Amino acid sequence: MIPSWLAVVFSVGMAVGPPLVYVDQGVSIVRKKDSTGFSRDVCAILLIANITRCFFWLGDRFEFALLLQSILMIVAQLALLFICLRYRPKTSSASYAQSPRPFSFWQWSSYTQYIECLAGIILCSAIIFLIFGRSELYISLLGFLALGLESTLPLPQLLSNYNHKSLYGFRASTMIGWAGGDAFKTAYFFLEGSSLQFKVCAIFQLSVDSAIMAQRLYYGNTPPPATVLEGEGLEDALVLSEE
Repeated sequence: MIPSWLAVVFSVGMAVGPPLVYVDQGVSIVRKKDSTGFSRDVCAILLIANITRCFFWLGDRFEFALLLQSILMIVAQLALLFICLRYRPKTSSASYAQSPRPFSFWQWSSYTQYIECLAGIILCSAIIFLIFGRSELYISLLGFLALGLESTLPLPQLLSNYNHKSLYGFRASTMIGWAGGDAFKTAYFFLEGSSLQFKVCAIFQLSVDSAIMAQRLYYGNTPPPATVLEGEGLEDALVLSEE
């Protein structure tokens, strides 16, 4: 059993730590007036995952610190999404609504369209929760969906590193922040006796972080060939880049 004061410190860290990771990215984009290198899909994953986690809390009242973390993360990602749209590259395909995705999903030009999409997701989630909210199986699956979706966040970066045989454009501070944050999160879940969904997904995410760190040692961060840098390669990776 950990001391009460240490539990409070852990809870505060869990609530405010993850959202603060993206403050630096937002400041960097505003300073450069260019969001190149950061994929808006990061915002999509975190927004949908944390909205789903809020509904999971309604069915399984886990620690309040984790609910507060989700609320703060939603606010942070909405702000970051707005910044990314304001400073998106003028020549990107998303700027001209030429996305190959069905219905140009998450490649829209207007911030209002993103808000309408999220509102639709919340409305549908609320209706489904009202119908199946008393089912333990549904609540359990909802938890795995929310946390499983969030745990996939580093996967595109892992695949991008493998394809490019380099970690060029991926900030070492971000890599350390991901690994350190996920290690802290995993320890917190086990010490606090959180639900199985939290533990399983945290271990998976930490495993991916470890693989990315191994890639850093193996590949290094030298620029890949120019032919690799062309097209969508680094832009589509979930990276926090710096000049």
